[in-house]
Amino acid sequence: MAQVPQTFFDALAVRTWCGLALETLGRAREEIDAINVYPVADGDTGTNLYLTVESAVAAVEAVFAGHAAKSGPEGPTLADAVRAMAHGALIGARGNSGTILAQLLRGMSQVLADHETGHTDGEIAHAGGQGLRLALRHAADSARQAVAHPVEGTVLTVASAAADAACGAEGDCGTVARAAYEGARAALAATPGQLPVLERAGVVDAGGRGLVAVLGALVETFTGERPRDRAATVAGPSRAGEDASPHGECADTAAATGQDGPAFEVIYLLEAEDTAVARLRERLDALGDSLVVVGGDGLWNVHVHVDDAGAAVEAGIEAGRPYRIRITHFAAGDVHTTGAERPPREPAQRAVVAVVPGEGLAGLYAEAGATTVLARPGEPPASGELVQAVRRAHAREVVLLPNDAELRHTAAAAAEQARTDGIRVALIPTRSAVQGIAALAVHEPERRFDEDVVSMTSAAGATRYAEVTVAERQAWTMAGICQAGDVLGLIDGDVAVIGSDVTATARTVLDRMLAAGGEMVTLVLGDEAPDTIAEDLEGRVRERYLAVDTVVYRGGRQGAVLLIGVE
Repeated sequence: MAQVPQTFFDALAVRTWCGLALETLGRAREEIDAINVYPVADGDTGTNLYLTVESAVAAVEAVFAGHAAKSGPEGPTLADAVRAMAHGALIGARGNSGTILAQLLRGMSQVLADHETGHTDGEIAHAGGQGLRLALRHAADSARQAVAHPVEGTVLTVASAAADAACGAEGDCGTVARAAYEGARAALAATPGQLPVLERAGVVDAGGRGLVAVLGALVETFTGERPRDRAATVAGPSRAGEDASPHGECADTAAATGQDGPAFEVIYLLEAEDTAVARLRERLDALGDSLVVVGGDGLWNVHVHVDDAGAAVEAGIEAGRPYRIRITHFAAGDVHTTGAERPPREPAQRAVVAVVPGEGLAGLYAEAGATTVLARPGEPPASGELVQAVRRAHAREVVLLPNDAELRHTAAAAAEQARTDGIRVALIPTRSAVQGIAALAVHEPERRFDEDVVSMTSAAGATRYAEVTVAERQAWTMAGICQAGDVLGLIDGDVAVIGSDVTATARTVLDRMLAAGGEMVTLVLGDEAPDTIAEDLEGRVRERYLAVDTVVYRGGRQGAVLLIGVE
């Protein structure tokens, strides 16, 4: 059914555009993933763009919900809506193309927020065709500035062509949007002639293809009609003797020179001043490539490909406060290659995907062969992130470990969505990372799938879990009233101990857990754990509980001071 068109660019138009863009990317996601060969052929550009827009949609919907909860007929202004859209895209940006799209949306929001026209009769502020033209121009320019070394034949080229075409169009928002869409579509078709890797693979640029889809949603917003999707993904027959498979090539500066490139993708949000970010750009540019730093006003999204992931994170720590850190190791054949032909990678028979609360545990799980999704306190992963991780595991069968009771429904939704891709997914309802460790310890890929799942589920269920943390505010608990700063000991999710000292509280928690018996104690130390706590608790177990072993891991910035597992 045709969309009811919006006359001006107001808050409702922003909401409509974001929703339509998400639907359009949802339909095109697999197609875009399949042609992803630049800057890394990891087959996730469509998914990354979808997740970026999904975050923008959530932010815009939250603004509308907030206004609806207040008294009075007025809804959000255009400035409210576009700033929410830009912020949501910024904090949810994924991958190289998603990060650039976030900057495009931010650039548009800066102009649209300034060009809204207010009224005194209760009407919501809006912008017309002139405002949209200026917004598209500023978006393209700011995105290009955010990339350390712009490359033609990419989404940057497509964005610039869209802005050029829009600036030459006279009329309302619908006319400008359609001109931008047609300009972008023509530029997309020309990308193989600008990037040799695209020509060899016989495809157009994946990021540019995604931007055409987003601009198509903009046309539908203002005209009520979905443009006929003529944005071809295949550029034409490949040259004789060369592989036309979209996964057979990977372009980058390193590929062009015949050198292997960085092995890790590092992404994080960063709270920092502008001057510190300028120094950070120089530091990261020297460490790797595909550097994109977007944002402003104290909040930035940093994306870079490096060999030393730790150094990239340390650079962020020197600049400000990095968080939501995501480190992805490109699989063999997905890193920057020299352009040699290779067959498509066969999926593994079975894989484990796990949500983990800290970098230390992420490393531990990865060493055990699991694909990890890093979660931060108060920042649980969305179902889309879990689906992406399941696909990234590239296996016919996947065991999913949410490692958090509150993530069970999110994980169930992700498992159901992954099953529509033909992947057999089993969800083990682990409620703590220590239960996930126990499940992973008995994982045997050679066993029948059902037998492996039963064994892992049994191991997780036989593991009691606890955590020691610090209260942030006064609250009622199962153990009484706690004050901000009190040390809390939670056993199986409920507060069982309130204390003033971390080590003493941990001893009490451990004693209560071992009172019911146990053979193995697992301790996962957070960054805030006292230096002597592991030695203290290990000694206590040796002295008081015969035949009970203890293993200690470093969890990093995991939220809790200490995680405890007893099995």
